[in-house]
Amino acid sequence: MSKIIPLISSGIAGPIGVLHLPRLWQKVSLDKAGKLHDDYPAIGAGYDQMVLDGIGIEKEAFESFMDSKPTYPQLEKWILDQKGGSLDGDGVKALNDSIVGYNHDDATRQGILSGAGIEDNGSILDAINLNNLEDWSDFHAQEIA
Repeated sequence: MSKIIPLISSGIAGPIGVLHLPRLWQKVSLDKAGKLHDDYPAIGAGYDQMVLDGIGIEKEAFESFMDSKPTYPQLEKWILDQKGGSLDGDGVKALNDSIVGYNHDDATRQGILSGAGIEDNGSILDAINLNNLEDWSDFHAQEIA
């Protein structure tokens, strides 16, 4: 069985407006089914933990809920139920701004760009686009090449 590289970008938000949450849902869903590519953590220390911290959901509670294999709308409903029906708009904006504003260190950027066959001319600095390029390169190498 081929393991799946997640291709939902961290720059995507669902209806409740939280960037990266759809990607986190996809990664954990794939992991729960035993289908997440080995190079990808189900819940990593970067954007994944930033999202959980930013919306005030404990990792263990999130993992436990994800055992039920929810659809994405079911996940958002569960989150809203945990938070009394809504999320703090200013908190979501701050979280999203931190996701959009995050840049990888030079070595990580250079490695990703090199792997994608792109010259590092300083025009791609943000982690969202770099992570997209890495995912697409990994996907191509695994599934197309």
